[in-house]
Amino acid sequence: MPEATHVASGKVREIYALDDDRLLLVASDRISTYDVILPTEIPDKGRVLTGLSGFWFTLLHAIVPNHMLAIRDDARSMECQQLEMLPIECVVRGYLAGSGWKDYQATGATSGHTLPEGLREADKLPEPIFTPATKAQTGHDENISLEQAAELVSGERLAEIERICIALYTTAASHALTRGIIIADTKFELGLDTGGAIVLGDEALTPDSSRFWPADAYEPGRAQGSFDKQFVRDYCVETGWDKTSPGPELPDDVVAHTRSKYVEAFERLTTIPFERYLETPSVVLG
Repeated sequence: MPEATHVASGKVREIYALDDDRLLLVASDRISTYDVILPTEIPDKGRVLTGLSGFWFTLLHAIVPNHMLAIRDDARSMECQQLEMLPIECVVRGYLAGSGWKDYQATGATSGHTLPEGLREADKLPEPIFTPATKAQTGHDENISLEQAAELVSGERLAEIERICIALYTTAASHALTRGIIIADTKFELGLDTGGAIVLGDEALTPDSSRFWPADAYEPGRAQGSFDKQFVRDYCVETGWDKTSPGPELPDDVVAHTRSKYVEAFERLTTIPFERYLETPSVVLG
């Protein structure tokens, strides 16, 4: 792209500067597990992430502004406002899973939230909770308490962040449930614009940043089926892989199944046929 300057690479996205105020986020088809980018890509995965993010940015705009300016015709590139990103991961949990479940098993709490006794894996929580985490440069993010998060962004700012994130999650989870999907938890990335206002950035409510469970198969007390990359994680574990780079190649059936789950999540949540989105990406913007 002659009009853009490459500035960074993430596990999934390539980031380009268009000018002093705008970035171009290009979502690749790369997939990572256990913090290792695998050698096999998932076709159209990046387009699903970009389209779903555009859909949610539009739906949730009344709660908080977002960084999206436009989705390009390739359906995987999003022009965005440049932000000063906040130094915490903003995680909201509506169900007990993942690291929240591990914390609960060990201490009866997670990120400083003491939870009721006797909860099972995948149980719905009495109410959604905000559980911030560090932004790890390498390895996994680590859950931190609200007090630790306040030291990074200030107590007043953290209260605003928590209110925004709970509202985003609650609204999105209600919408998803009408489409047969439980959003168990999700991670938001927030930043500040030039005026110091909070803006939603990065991606939003995708299979990469959330746990999506099929509502019709939900059964607490066990791990749930999902629309994310759990199928890939399970395959990698079954190979005996030691979770260091390079990861294993994925067979065709694992690739096809994973792609179908990403596309199914897109179509359920947006009610837009994926092929229609590929033809006219702006269709997700309402």
